[in-house]
Amino acid sequence: MNTSNIIFLVIIAVLVFWAAGAYNRLVRLRNEIGNAFAQIDVQLKRRHDLIPNLVEVARKYMEHERETLERVTAARAQVMAARDLVKTRPNQPGPILSLGMAEGVLASAMGRFNAVMESYPELKADQRLRDLSEELTHTENKVAFSRQLFNDATLDYNNAAHQFPTNIVAGLFGFHTASTLQATASEAERNPVKVSF
Repeated sequence: MNTSNIIFLVIIAVLVFWAAGAYNRLVRLRNEIGNAFAQIDVQLKRRHDLIPNLVEVARKYMEHERETLERVTAARAQVMAARDLVKTRPNQPGPILSLGMAEGVLASAMGRFNAVMESYPELKADQRLRDLSEELTHTENKVAFSRQLFNDATLDYNNAAHQFPTNIVAGLFGFHTASTLQATASEAERNPVKVSF
């Protein structure tokens, strides 16, 4: 073998090892997005488990506010369905957008629920409702933190997939841009779910 063949083989070997390293890094970053969504999912499940308890405690006081209670329940079901879809494809834009929209509907329904609860002093005095409210507030904080971790993991992945020369490997192997969780459009929906007594 002559020197030019050896140099050519060394260059090819370096490129193959670099491409394998870039591919493995993209896979790791994509998996981190899935893991970050799993953290969100844990907190969303916790929140969605608390909401029916909150509604049930309020139901006995708010019998004639059935529509408000039904909206909260329907919005919760919508978010759970969207969450299940994201679980299977956490780095796809469509499911993330659907989840964000469903979360906006739930936040709006919870806002209406909170406003209605304000007119029931005996409900505000209920210890179980205060305990559930406290749990919901803590869970909302955890959801916000988990969303930030998800968006950070998504940013790391997108940066790696778009930077030269890794973008060549990303393009060859179908590593597409992942979507971050966005705040909803309306000012009312931007407010966090707040339960106050």
